[in-house]
Formats: sequence, C-alpha cells, structure tokens
Amino acid sequence: MAQKRVLLLCGDYMEDYEAMVPFQALQAFGVSVDAVCPGKKAGDICRTAVQQSSGHQTNSESRGHNFAINATFDEIEFTKYDGLMLPGGRAPEYLALNEAVLDLVSKFSNSGKPIASICHGQLILAAAGLVKGRMCTAYPFVRPVLIAAGAHWVEPETLSTCVVDGNIITAPMYKGHPEYIRHFVKALGGTITGSDKRVLFLCGDFMEDYEVAVPFQSLQALGCHVDAVCPKKKAGDTCPTAVHDFEGDQTYSEKPGHDFTLTANFEGLDTSSYDALVIPGGRAPEYLALDKSVIAIVKEFMETKKPVASICHGQQILSAADVLKVLHGWNLIRSIVASLMEI
Repeated sequence: MAQKRVLLLCGDYMEDYEAMVPFQALQAFGVSVDAVCPGKKAGDICRTAVQQSSGHQTNSESRGHNFAINATFDEIEFTKYDGLMLPGGRAPEYLALNEAVLDLVSKFSNSGKPIASICHGQLILAAAGLVKGRMCTAYPFVRPVLIAAGAHWVEPETLSTCVVDGNIITAPMYKGHPEYIRHFVKALGGTITGSDKRVLFLCGDFMEDYEVAVPFQSLQALGCHVDAVCPKKKAGDTCPTAVHDFEGDQTYSEKPGHDFTLTANFEGLDTSSYDALVIPGGRAPEYLALDKSVIAIVKEFMETKKPVASICHGQQILSAADVLKVLHGWNLIRSIVASLMEI
C-alpha cells in the first residue's frame, strides 16, 4: 500500500506486547509508526507491564521492557497521521484523564481516520465520549465502563475476538493481535496476501519475550500458519520467556516475561510441511544448541534452501549446526516476508 503514518499513544505501564507487537509489525509491513507519550519527548522511555492470567482473581503484573519513544507528544501534527493505536495495560487509566489526549483522540474520530484500541485502551475512547452507540469489545473488566458510556457491548467469544464499527477497531487483549492488526492494515488501505505459507518457530524456556512474540504474531497477521514447538513439550504447553534490557549495567538485565503458548507437538513433527524457520534469541539457544533433534531440524531447512531467520543468541544454534559459513545474514521479519509473500 501507499506509505502510511500511524500514531501509537503510549504511557508508563502500558502492556508490553500491546505496544511493541503492533509497533514493529506495522513497521515491518512498511508503515511509519510514531510512538508518543504525554510529558515525554523522543528518546525517553516508557516502562511497560507484563500482564497475564495467573490463576488468581485478576491478572498478574510484572515489569516489562523499557519502550523507547521515537517522537515528542507536544510536537504532534494530527494531520500528518493516517491512523491511531491505543495499547492497553494500566496506562489508559490515567491517560483517560488527560485533556490533551482526549482532544487528540477526538480529532482522529471526527476525521474518520481508523482508531485501533485494545484491552484497557477503550477507557480512553469512553472518556472521550466516542463509544456511545458504537459496537465495541474490550477486556471483560472494562465492560461496565463501556456500557455506562453508552457503547453496544459485544461479549468476546474468545480473548482473540475483534470488533469493527466504522473507523473504530477494538479487541480484548494481545491474543487478538493478528486479527486486530489485519483489520487496522485494511482500514489504512492495505491488502495482505500469502496466507498459504507455513512457518515454524523453535522455542525454549527463557527465550527473549519480544523475539518470539513480535515475529510470531506479525506473521500470523499476514495470514501465515505459524507453529511454535519446543523439545520435550507439546501443543498447549508454555515456555516462560525472558525480558532483556540494557539498563546501565555492563550487560543486559533479565526479568520474567510472558508465558508463551506452544501450538504444536515437537515429537513427530513433520518439518517438510513448513516453508520457513524462525529461531528466537534469549537464553534458550544456549541449551537448544546441544539438542541433536534441534540441530537436525536446522540442517534440514538449510539443505532444502528454505528461509531461516535467527536473531540475537539464536545464532548459537546456527553455529552448532555448522551452517553459518553459508549464511549471509537475515533481517528477521522483512527477509522472511520477502521470501514468502507480497504485501
């Protein structure tokens, strides 16, 4: 599609995935994305929150990545943007009290430009008076606020459900990113093709959180069938992930990330049915590089000349498989997209 420019409205303790996945996915698809936060300027950071179900009465929350803002809120020129995205998490609770935020969101709504809001981001839409008479969904805890604001509440069948009403796109949480991003790309005038491709992810405990979720959900948004497997685990099992950040120490810090759900069994895997392979980084590659079955999978993909995308410490697996001498480097999402499909 023609070059588009999107605004991502951020705040401290927005949900980690709900900021970074659309931010990087849209850029990988050729969309320019400016991330801004009231009271902050380009180069500042927002702290993010890792939120997920933990068996308690509400979600658990831990510190996520430090998300770098790339534009200055006070310098925003609304007319330069084609769409707006509102991440969830705890940030919307106080951003909904900011008059400058509400004025900005209202301008997007009044102009008919697409607004994509997820999870608790709909609190901002409600505060701006934009949901009255509109069908929308959200994380279930937000339902009373939306109903009180006059919305036609749509009970999500699953936490991946998305609702589109005119220029407003809503979703309950990050599990719905693939459909949520697809709807937003369509609203921007884009067309996605290539849904017949199958991609395999080689996962392990304490792989880096972003390095698995961003490409995984980005490829799903393109319509690919994406499977995540891990040695000695099966579909439905989870891998804990690690949040790695450089925070002023001599090496990166590590914090707990999301629990990433696997989608296929490792045992009996038919690797010949996949068109490409992705290897996330983090600490998992240190021990996956010692697994003979993992090495065999990598060699198979290389020998059949299928695209292999590896990031960060993932190259330890490539080294163990003795394939680096024939690699010339891969740009994680762009290369695999270029090899598989057209946008």
